[in-house]
Amino acid sequence: MKLAMQIGYSGGFEDSVAQVQALEKAGMDIVYVAEAYGYDGVSLMGYLAAKTDTVQIAAGILPIYTRTPTLLAMTAAGVDELSKGRCILGLGASGPQVIEGFHGVPYDAPIGRTREIVEICRQVWARKEPVVHDGRYYQLPLPEDKGTGLGKPLKIITKPPRPNIPIHIAALGPKNVAMTAEIADGWLPILYHPDRAADVWGADLAAGVAKRDAGLGTMDVIAGGLLAVGEGAEAVRDFARPMVALYVGGMGARDKNFYNNLFQRYGYEDSAAEIQDLYLDGKKQEAAAAVPESFLAETSLAGDEGFVRDQIQRYADSGVTVLNVTPIANDLDGQARLIEKVKGWVG
Repeated sequence: MKLAMQIGYSGGFEDSVAQVQALEKAGMDIVYVAEAYGYDGVSLMGYLAAKTDTVQIAAGILPIYTRTPTLLAMTAAGVDELSKGRCILGLGASGPQVIEGFHGVPYDAPIGRTREIVEICRQVWARKEPVVHDGRYYQLPLPEDKGTGLGKPLKIITKPPRPNIPIHIAALGPKNVAMTAEIADGWLPILYHPDRAADVWGADLAAGVAKRDAGLGTMDVIAGGLLAVGEGAEAVRDFARPMVALYVGGMGARDKNFYNNLFQRYGYEDSAAEIQDLYLDGKKQEAAAAVPESFLAETSLAGDEGFVRDQIQRYADSGVTVLNVTPIANDLDGQARLIEKVKGWVG
């Protein structure tokens, strides 16, 4: 099992890089760089490529609507070159509030678009022939009746160092998860519950795996939670309350919130409704307080050593291959010691 961590989108590039450098030395395998509607994620990925040596640098995630498929491929190839083969292209649909509200483009057909983007990226990286794609959502070159008619098939000028840069996809819905299990190198679920994931996604994952090309190998599953080990570490679980409340209560409209739907599928129907009502009424603290204690305990990695080791095993038993953690300690040295310790447990 590998270890991963997420870098937020609130800025502070230099502090983030210092953290990654320290945790890389302690055994961190992958760092995911977020992109929402703050700074772009690729700038930090390039900065990390110059400042680190071994950690894999993943987009976590780039919204599929904000760049053309070929630009996504070019971007990943560029970071892969800078990092000497350490890039992971993380893709996701984001949500209509951000895509239509901030970027001003229609939020449509996320599953179909993702599938075509993955096909185009792999064609670009393979560099076997000029890129031609005649899909429902993307056509390369653009047909004459949709443009000037002057477009022609092109092959990427530079030679990507790898023809198979890993692609990780953030997915929650049944059809999206099935597609991810079919075509992706890694799956990025959020609010992952190791004991209830199989009930929610088991059939979807199996359907996707049944169609999977054997050449892709086994798909990684990336999930985890807050990490703290020692006496009183259980209190750290409450740190997740605002984030869970944000996603379940406020990340979307009342009738279109993917994360709220997931919480209901986990069996927390009443809590999902209460959290959303409170959050959308502006009562964010009350919404956070309404997050069930059982969910926080069963998804965290915060407690005494025995509890944390048992939790890691539960994640592994559920299919997680990359433990995505947020190390909580008093300082950076403490975070590094924590990662070093957990790295010894996961191998």
